[in-house]
Amino acid sequence: MVKKLPKVDVVIIGVGWAGGIIASELTKKGLNVVGLERGKERKTEDYYMVHDELRYALRYELMQDLSKETITFRGNERTRALPMRQYGSFLLGDGLGGAGVHWNGQTFRFLPYDFEIRSKTIEKYGKNKIPKGMTIQDWGITYDELEPYFDRFEKIAGISGEENPLGGKRSAKYPTPPMKKSPQMNDFEKAAKQLKLHPYIVPSANLSESYTNPDGISRAACQYCGYCERFGCEYGAKADPVVTVIPVAKKTGKFEIRTHSNVRRILHSGKKATGVMYTDVTTGEDIEQPADIVVLTGFVFNNVRLLLMSNIGSPYNPSNGTGVIGKNYAYQVAKGGAVGFFDDKEFNTFAGAGALGVTIDDYNGDNFDHSNLGFIHGGMIQYNQSGMRPIQNNAVPSGTPTWGKDFKKTSIKYANRYLSVGSQGSSMPFQHHYLDLDPTYKDAYGDPLIRITFDFEEQDQNLAKFLAGKCGDILKEMGANHVDVLKELGPYEITTYQSTHNTGGVIMGADPNTSAVNNYLQMWDMDNLFVVGASAFAHNSGYNPTGTVGALSYRAAEGILKYHKKGGSLV
Repeated sequence: MVKKLPKVDVVIIGVGWAGGIIASELTKKGLNVVGLERGKERKTEDYYMVHDELRYALRYELMQDLSKETITFRGNERTRALPMRQYGSFLLGDGLGGAGVHWNGQTFRFLPYDFEIRSKTIEKYGKNKIPKGMTIQDWGITYDELEPYFDRFEKIAGISGEENPLGGKRSAKYPTPPMKKSPQMNDFEKAAKQLKLHPYIVPSANLSESYTNPDGISRAACQYCGYCERFGCEYGAKADPVVTVIPVAKKTGKFEIRTHSNVRRILHSGKKATGVMYTDVTTGEDIEQPADIVVLTGFVFNNVRLLLMSNIGSPYNPSNGTGVIGKNYAYQVAKGGAVGFFDDKEFNTFAGAGALGVTIDDYNGDNFDHSNLGFIHGGMIQYNQSGMRPIQNNAVPSGTPTWGKDFKKTSIKYANRYLSVGSQGSSMPFQHHYLDLDPTYKDAYGDPLIRITFDFEEQDQNLAKFLAGKCGDILKEMGANHVDVLKELGPYEITTYQSTHNTGGVIMGADPNTSAVNNYLQMWDMDNLFVVGASAFAHNSGYNPTGTVGALSYRAAEGILKYHKKGGSLV
């Protein structure tokens, strides 16, 4: 017997960055909102004096329990998908704040080119530049239209940065100055400038100074402890939903958070969502929460999976490219770059912060000529000083034995004498890259797992080698005595960490035939259902996605408030 609760104005599924922003904006306007989070409560006090690399970085304390729910993966449709049994390529956050708690804090704006990628590519290079099977499309919104929402997110999060010389125009400066420069950052910046490139300090959600945001939330400055990625911040210096937007929503008295609440279906009648059904994981009880407006604000896989399990929207069909739910799954070409070993320089790389570094965008987007290159788009190149924790970091030059006396001697020699310059490439969608429900494997509740069908394409291989070569050039200019550069990008494999930047599956656009949501992230098929997050990305850029997720969340919140007043389609 399902327990039915009283109706509320809005129910939110997943209380991370997107859910926290939506809740904050809606409750400030007087709407009654329930946030359903399947994980547990989290707070800053949980991380006091807990710099435990083994517990958090290697045993994944903040991540989803894969024994209860995971994903399945295959490289192509000719092979059988198998469950991901241990963490590798990406990390799925769990609990209040979601992946927004354990992120590094790099907060970029996608380039103007990204939002009109198909039109701009054809305009400059012609249709033949787009390879067969690549399904890039414009997003149904321009950078200029989204810019005010980028600005809003950066002010709420207190992003520390300096203007990107090759980025889109800004309406205001970053709210806080850029972070400190380490000696290695200075070396990278100097080398890049000598190569006629345009370096700038990474825009960071790790505060460079104490800051009070427009909602009155005050936070302390970063201590450069080096425990950001895979960790919660004990100082509250790293912007995350738990210390920024969620407290604002709770203060209104209009926001109720229910943790340990695993949403399993979106309920609907005709072309309207009527609420959700979720299971209280502490009791096993099934509960129905009716609502006037339903908002999916989960991670990419969860948003897509819920829509497919609830029979909402048209499932994507890779054989002919029709349908939209599950379409244009994209990842990131983040594996590679170059490592430089220095015989006469020693570095302190243990101090750092998740978003401490210097970036160049000379090879990102369409900032360079692609006429004679075997790929479109590009990626950023970066020296990032996130803090090299001792268990995970032990690089040696190529040709070094992998064990024994010589390995130990070389490890000790270069322990503080090597630097990595990395690239993060864009990921273009292809007709045969998609998400659907696995026909075989199920979760602890008997619901099907989400299945990924994805592999690196020739586009990705060409891009990775190109960017790695540029990384090597910078390290040589920095004075490295030995440089190891990525030579080949092999098939995608799910066992090695690359990034948690999964995108697509519920993509935005201007045409209901080719997209699932409009530019307010309102579903074309069900106007009181909004799907917010990186699932809306029609491709993945050469950047971390969180800044664009934040901007789209503020736009979606505006759209939900408009819908609450007037109803109907917003575009």
